[in-house]
Amino acid sequence: MPSYRQTKILATLGPASNTPEQIEALFQAGANAFRLNFSHGAHDDIRKLVEIIRALEEKEGKPIGIVADLQGPKLRIGEFEGGAATLEKGQLFRFDLDVRAGDSSRVCLPHPEVLGVLEEGALIFLDDGKVRARVKKTGENFVEAEILSGSKLSNRKGLNVPGAVIPIPALTEKDKRDLAAALDMGVDWIAQSFVQRPEDVAEARKLMAGADGKSRAALMVKVEKPAALACLDQLVDMADGVMLARGDLGIEIPPEDVPSVQKRVVREVRERGKPIVVATQMLESMIENARPTRAEASDVATAVYDGADCVMLSAETAAGAYPLRAVEMMTRITCRTEEDETYKKMMEDAHPDTIGNSSDAITMAAYFVAQDIDAKVIVTYTTSGSTALRAARQRPAMPILCLSPTREVARRLTISYGVRGIHDLGTADDFSGPAKHAIRIVKDSGFAEKGDKFVMTAGVPFGTPGSTNTLRIAWVD
Repeated sequence: MPSYRQTKILATLGPASNTPEQIEALFQAGANAFRLNFSHGAHDDIRKLVEIIRALEEKEGKPIGIVADLQGPKLRIGEFEGGAATLEKGQLFRFDLDVRAGDSSRVCLPHPEVLGVLEEGALIFLDDGKVRARVKKTGENFVEAEILSGSKLSNRKGLNVPGAVIPIPALTEKDKRDLAAALDMGVDWIAQSFVQRPEDVAEARKLMAGADGKSRAALMVKVEKPAALACLDQLVDMADGVMLARGDLGIEIPPEDVPSVQKRVVREVRERGKPIVVATQMLESMIENARPTRAEASDVATAVYDGADCVMLSAETAAGAYPLRAVEMMTRITCRTEEDETYKKMMEDAHPDTIGNSSDAITMAAYFVAQDIDAKVIVTYTTSGSTALRAARQRPAMPILCLSPTREVARRLTISYGVRGIHDLGTADDFSGPAKHAIRIVKDSGFAEKGDKFVMTAGVPFGTPGSTNTLRIAWVD
């Protein structure tokens, strides 16, 4: 029988995991989809990874999702004489537009947009928050800040400005080139970084449209700025999915706020029937160690208890010393959490209301019928993927077997809770034909045996997106 783990795993590929053998091992260990980080690597190297994944997909006979993660506008300081500068708590430090090498008193901040929004009292975080400063004085093309903590800064370290909406487009020229290349490679998801406003998402949507006006991939908005939280409803409505990128977000909001923000974002995205990925620093210590900390195991489990569709590994699998063990550990934690009676009760108690249409009502009914008759699986026929997403929204205990005539839809659903996508062209024009067809697939896939029951939903006539209107109970003969 196949694994019934419902929470999906997204693994990032990199130098530690870029061969066919390594990628296959990660897939066998539990990775459902792979993230390609366009912040690193040439397009030709990334294209080879796509080819390896597609070859593995063909070999395994199962869809494998590919997420292309765009870099976004990374804010960085300039360089120092000797490569670094020593700082002291309480000293004044100047950020300006002077491109000359910096020292212990100043450094170039090559982002006039940032200097333009900084006001007296604003906080500046550098090097992932290791250095913190507060603005004391502003002037034309410079700010002067007091060092609050941190003793050293080196070349090109990153910069965060909590609470400020910076007038920089979410898509840089590099992002636009990377986006075009990723779409040509045939990736399934585009993860858009540094989103602050609905206009950022609209721009990405425009660039992702094909000649027919349809999007060439699904769009995943990364929530990593406080400004994104302020307009979360609009961003979720405009996107196909959301990634909660807690790395940068955890720098820009107080650490004590991160847990409650995570719960809020997971809940709101789930209620809208879209996949939510919880990401960043989940098993961070496994970059160097063969076992995670107990706090990290608890962090992964918390995301599962929250009802996330998918949890992500970043440097753990891309550049760490134990990429395979990281996926195996993530699999063990998610499986063990899903076995917990507390988890099962939390999923049962947190059902979203119907969203006011007949398709969602049918899907919710399928959930309750499947529970009452002890169905082994829920089978959905879908052209667009909407039927499967509605089923996943309910977080059923049994797998959701999604039969779709569109291979791209099956691949996109690999990050959705409980969904096992199958590229299938064998649907018929009436609901008796598909029932017989589904029985064969359910048996061949190992999801049910003779005498078992399952529930089917579909839109009739077939091929009409978003028209789920039929529910049926079937037996495996």
